Amino acid sequence: MIPAVRQAYNAAFTTEKYQAMLADVEARLPGQLEFRLAETPIFVPAALRDKLIQAGQDIIRVIQRPDFKELTEAAIPAKQRVPNEDAHPTFLTFDFAICRDAQGELEPQLIEMQGFPSLYAFQTWQPGSYARQFEIPDSVTPYFEVSNHAEYEAEMRQVLLGDAQPEEVILLELFPEKQKTRIDFALTKQFWGIEAVCLTKIRKRGRQLFYEKDGREIQIKRIYNRIIFDELDRYPDLQTEYHLTDDVEMTWVGHPNWFFRISKFTLPLIDSQYSPPSYYLQDLTTYPADLENYVLKPLFSFAGAGVRLHITAADLDALPDKHNYLLQRKVTYEPVIETPVGGVKCEIRLLYVWHPGAAQPRLLTGLGRMSRGEMIGVAFNKDKDWVGGTAPLFEKG
Repeated sequence: MIPAVRQAYNAAFTTEKYQAMLADVEARLPGQLEFRLAETPIFVPAALRDKLIQAGQDIIRVIQRPDFKELTEAAIPAKQRVPNEDAHPTFLTFDFAICRDAQGELEPQLIEMQGFPSLYAFQTWQPGSYARQFEIPDSVTPYFEVSNHAEYEAEMRQVLLGDAQPEEVILLELFPEKQKTRIDFALTKQFWGIEAVCLTKIRKRGRQLFYEKDGREIQIKRIYNRIIFDELDRYPDLQTEYHLTDDVEMTWVGHPNWFFRISKFTLPLIDSQYSPPSYYLQDLTTYPADLENYVLKPLFSFAGAGVRLHITAADLDALPDKHNYLLQRKVTYEPVIETPVGGVKCEIRLLYVWHPGAAQPRLLTGLGRMSRGEMIGVAFNKDKDWVGGTAPLFEKG
C-alpha cells in the first residue's frame, strides 16, 4: 500500500527467498508453525496508520465509559463468570478490514474486537523473519508506542510478570502442545521465561494453585490466560482440579471476563466512522430494508464460527434464540495489496496493553492477515498463495 516500497519488494521477491524464510522459521522454532505465513508484510501508509489509531481511540472511549461494565453485564454467561475481575482489561485487540471510502481513500472498518491476548510474542518476532530474507526499508516499523523489539520485550515483561518471578507465572491453555498458536507459546517462553501449562496439570491446594516443573511443585502467582471457554465446552468430561470460576489466590493477566465484555457483544455500542452499524438482533422490531448488506454473527463464538454472510428475513425469523445474535453491516474489503497474483485483501489487528492503574492502554504493535477468499479465515484460502498471517509495517513519521 506504500507504492514505492511495494514495487521494490515485489521486484525482488522470489519463491526461493520465501521458502528460505519458512525454512528459517522451522530451524529456529522446530515443529511450532502450524498456520500459513504470507509471502509479504503489509506496508501501511501514514494516512491509513493514523486512521487505524483514531479508530482504536473511538473504541477505547466506549470502554472507558463509567457505565461500560453495566452495559456489558449480559455478555458474561452466569456459569462462566470468573471472580476477582479487575478495573479494566489487560489486553485489547481490534480487527479492521482495509476498505476504501466514498472518495476512494483507504480506511479501516471494524470487524471484531477482543479483550483477550493475541500473538503478542510472535508478532514482535515475525518482522525479523521477513527481514532476514527480504530487503525491508528503515522507513517502516512494526511498532507504535515503543521504538524497537527490546523496548517491546521490556514492556511486555512488566505486563506479564509484574513483581513475580518467571517460574511463578504460567501461560494457561488447554493442551498447549496441540494449539495452532503454539509458536507464540514457544516465543513467550523464550522472551519472558513463562511456561505454557495445560489446565489439566494445575493442582489446587485450598485457595492456592501449583504446577510441576523439573520435579518441583511451584506455586502459581500469575496466570497469563489463553483459554477460551468455547474450547472448554468441547470437552464436557474434562477432569481438572482447578476450574477458572474458582476463587483462588493469584492474579489474572488478562481476566477471562473481559473476553466476553469486549467482543462482538460490544459492537453495537461503538459509534465511529470506522465501525459499521451493528444491532442486537433481539432489539430490532423491523429488519434493515437492505438485509443483503448485513452479516449475521453469533454473539458468543470465536474465530468466525457461525458467521452467516447471506441471510434473509425468513432466516432471522426462524432463529429461536435471537438474543444470541447481532446484525452487522457488511464491509467491502478492498484488494489493496498488489501481488504477482493480483490484488489481495487484508485485515489489520491492533495490539494494546493496559497496565494496572493506568488511565489509558498503550498501542504496541499489530498483526496482519491476507486473503483471496470471501472471508479472511483459513477455510476460505485453502490452496492459495499470497495469503495468511503476516506483519503490518507502518510508515514512520
